[in-house]
Amino acid sequence: MKVAIVGAGAIGGFIGTRLARAGQCQLSAYARGATLAALRHHGWRLQMGEQLLQAPCQASDDAAEVGVQDVVIVAVKGQALAAVAQHISPMIGVDTVILPAMNGVPWWFGQGIASMGNEPLQSVDAGGLIAAALPAAQVLGCVVHASTSAAEPGLVSHKMGNGLILGEPAGGESPRAQALGQLLRDAGFEVQVSANIRQDIWYKLWGNMTLNPVSAITGATADRILDDQLVAEFCRAAMREAQQIGALIGCPIAETPEQRHLVTRKLGAFKSSMLQDVNAGRSLELDALVSAVREIGQRVGVATPFIDAVLGLTRLFGRVHGLYPQA
Repeated sequence: MKVAIVGAGAIGGFIGTRLARAGQCQLSAYARGATLAALRHHGWRLQMGEQLLQAPCQASDDAAEVGVQDVVIVAVKGQALAAVAQHISPMIGVDTVILPAMNGVPWWFGQGIASMGNEPLQSVDAGGLIAAALPAAQVLGCVVHASTSAAEPGLVSHKMGNGLILGEPAGGESPRAQALGQLLRDAGFEVQVSANIRQDIWYKLWGNMTLNPVSAITGATADRILDDQLVAEFCRAAMREAQQIGALIGCPIAETPEQRHLVTRKLGAFKSSMLQDVNAGRSLELDALVSAVREIGQRVGVATPFIDAVLGLTRLFGRVHGLYPQA
């Protein structure tokens, strides 16, 4: 099986190193700049506790050189996807499986949900450019349950979590999901093949759509956010709005926000991915995590004053600090 990783950052490097060391597929990386240089010089590198895992890497910034793949794992930030999607078409044949290992609401999320209409979500796919480049029929949905960071280009550090959930956007099971799931299990991941991947995406989003932006604005770790009762209740109010939206789009959540926060507390004093981006001066992955939820709420008729506040405050913070596009 020919597999390519697009975006060998914190998640892409995590998946890529494990696949390369397992040796069960012909693996390539599509990367640019300092990450490409690091992959060519050092190969894949993943720090797991005290152990540094390494493996040779075939890397290129030319999608035509990489060639048509059986599987393309896309692990870029949501705000970079539209541009990347335009460049990787030489890697995608008629039978290529596209696996977006990304945070938040993906570009294909609304397809098949009548209440959301037929138009692409403008917050994550303005003008439908991504949908045109990455056909929905070739997509497998994915949720990553792992905390990783890139200490430097091409060097990934694993903190916690080892889970991947895969599933068909239309629901049900499929041979391609089972085959890719087995490949990833062979690489050491804990893989679940889900019959309702939209539900899994929405559930993960439900937890981090508030924690990520609030941590970015305040600089606080998760434990400090939850220790502040005013801030914690603000987060829970926004989560209740997202829960209402989920119930209308086939993604009901039975837990309460309070129950979800008890789970989050078990993770301790961790820095969210968005706070890590702020500290590193990287652009904020805000639209896939928050703007898309607000847009879906508008489409299905759910008022979202608390989500609006999270979005407005974080967007302004990002613009002031040069981490989010100006209006």
